[in-house]
Amino acid sequence: MSEKSSLTLGNLNSALAGEASAYMKYRYFAKLARAMGDVATAEIFEETAAQEIHHAFGHLDLIYPAAELTPAKMLELAIAGETYEFTTMYPGFRDQAHAEQSHQAVAEFDAQIEESREHAAAFAARLAKAEKRFAALAKVEQRHAQAYQQQLQRVNGA
Repeated sequence: MSEKSSLTLGNLNSALAGEASAYMKYRYFAKLARAMGDVATAEIFEETAAQEIHHAFGHLDLIYPAAELTPAKMLELAIAGETYEFTTMYPGFRDQAHAEQSHQAVAEFDAQIEESREHAAAFAARLAKAEKRFAALAKVEQRHAQAYQQQLQRVNGA
């Protein structure tokens, strides 16, 4: 996203948030409509929710171009996002809910703090495992390269 201005990047992130929010809201409305026995309304919400996901993916393609991503980079981005959630975002939300005596919201935010912490730890564990595996593969590839170099020297020396 380096060629995009910071305003464009901000707008893409805002659009992504809006599309993701619409998707979740429409899925929730579909669930409720279905529970109320209104299948036709539920289906309209589900169809629209599916379109919102496509919009969100279009924004994500611009924010995070696939050519610039690796599994390690994606894990790093996920760790940063989850860490922000459990260290800054949800604690701030919880404090505000506590000040407003919104006990259900406090409980929800506390649960999300713990879940975000668990998600960050799971991503970090996967990243560490991937880095360890990559280091092992690099050693194997180095041995192969050395063996090929030795064989090339033998062939050229013969």
